[in-house]
Order: sequence, then structure tokens, then C-alpha cells
Amino acid sequence: MQATWLLPDGHRISAEVPPGHNLMEAALAANIPGVVGECGGSLSCATRHVQVESAWQALAGGCSDFEDAMLDATEALRGPGSRLSCQIVMRAELDGIALQVPAT
Repeated sequence: MQATWLLPDGHRISAEVPPGHNLMEAALAANIPGVVGECGGSLSCATRHVQVESAWQALAGGCSDFEDAMLDATEALRGPGSRLSCQIVMRAELDGIALQVPAT
């Protein structure tokens, strides 16, 4: 399965993501700039904020209340597709998902 990160400079980076892995782990493995993951995915920082492209938002699902609160701490502006990439787990329905990496 594959995910694509759209960088602020317009570049696109795609990587294979095994089922069951979260998209923060995949971004770190693929050296995606702007996805830091300081807490290692323990949901205690907002350094893995991404914007799920509109076509994928329903399939990716919404935020938990805790994730929503963590997104309030992000430096980048929130949007309708704002998620923490550590909370999106790859599964067959998400094959091809596209994520925008915020500029900040």
C-alpha cells in the first residue's frame, strides 16, 4: 500500500506503507521533511500534523477528542483535514492516500 506526502514546496514523496503501520512511522522511515514525531507516536506532541486531502478525509476518519486537543497546540493552521499522522493507521481502504505537510 502507498501513501503520498505533498510538501510545501510542491514536491511529492510516495512510499510503501505496510498495513497496520501508522503514517507517522512511514513518514519517518521515508525521511519526509516536516513530519518530526518528537514523542514517537505517543500522542503527546503535535509535530506530526498533516492535512488529509479532501478525497481521503472520510476514509481516514475524524479525530478523537484527545487528538483534537493536541491539534490545538500545532504551529500550523488547522484545516478540515487536520490529523496527527501517528493516529492514521494504514489499511487497504487508504491505499493511495495523500497528505499535505504544513509549512510550519
